[in-house]
Amino acid sequence: MNLEKLYQPIRQDMLAVDAMTEARLRSRASLVRRIAEHILLGGGKRLRPALVLLSSGALGYRGTAHHVLAAVVEFIHTATLLHDDVVDDSSLRRGHETANTLFGNAASILVGDFFYSRAFEMMVEVGETRVMRVLSEATSVIAEGEVLQLMNCRNADIGEAEYLDIIRCKTAKFFETAARIGAILAKAPSGVERSLADYGMHLGVAFQLIDDVLDYSGVESEIGKRLGDDLAEGKPTLPLIHVLQNGTPEQKAHVRKAIEISGRDDFGKVLSAVRASAALAYARQKAEAEAELAVAAIQSLPASPCKDSLLEFPLFAVAREF
Repeated sequence: MNLEKLYQPIRQDMLAVDAMTEARLRSRASLVRRIAEHILLGGGKRLRPALVLLSSGALGYRGTAHHVLAAVVEFIHTATLLHDDVVDDSSLRRGHETANTLFGNAASILVGDFFYSRAFEMMVEVGETRVMRVLSEATSVIAEGEVLQLMNCRNADIGEAEYLDIIRCKTAKFFETAARIGAILAKAPSGVERSLADYGMHLGVAFQLIDDVLDYSGVESEIGKRLGDDLAEGKPTLPLIHVLQNGTPEQKAHVRKAIEISGRDDFGKVLSAVRASAALAYARQKAEAEAELAVAAIQSLPASPCKDSLLEFPLFAVAREF
């Protein structure tokens, strides 16, 4: 199933979120608008706002707050992208030049701050205290995850458990939060809220693990970045960790050197080691296991088109090639 079909039950809601996003991007600073349009129109999947809409729809929510909060989620996510690209010195995202490449680091950081500020302004307008609490907590956890990742750049001794903890903070936490918001808006029982939170966490881990796989197996024109970008930044992702723990001495040596010193210079040798050691298959299997856990977490939700899309989401996450 493709994203267009997944979003079918929330098609009108997504249009409402687009209109909300457009309206709340207004600023006296024209640069805000230019950078915002560059990144928001750059072909993003909008997975996180869709999770807000699908989870609330699956629980029968009736109202308009989910439109505002879906836009909030998209704004916070956009802020993290702008900041991440500066930290990583990235030049490509979604096949386009990054905002920091086009407009400079200072502009990207400041407009990222604008997105954060506008998101919290809108969040307060909704007036749901528990939503504010979980979103505030999520932004703290995400920032902590980014710092943990930064601390572990060039660290070839990181273990799988440590790495999975980082991606649960850095990536999966916001998937968890987006799914949970729908349950909070629908006033769902605590058990249902927990189920949707678990669903989002497992979905987010699966999504990130497939990103790890695609960094060594994808087509650059489809994934929108150069293969080996994570390696160039010294990030020890799961395929590399698997080689370091299970590869031959020669394979381990190539990967260790690339992480600690040379980055993309040894990409060909690292790619050969990753493929020869079945590291990509291992990472994909881990992603598929997370996807299965996500599906299992929401089986008890009442039948609905939104539930059907939620059940298909993890399958899309692990089958995608971009």
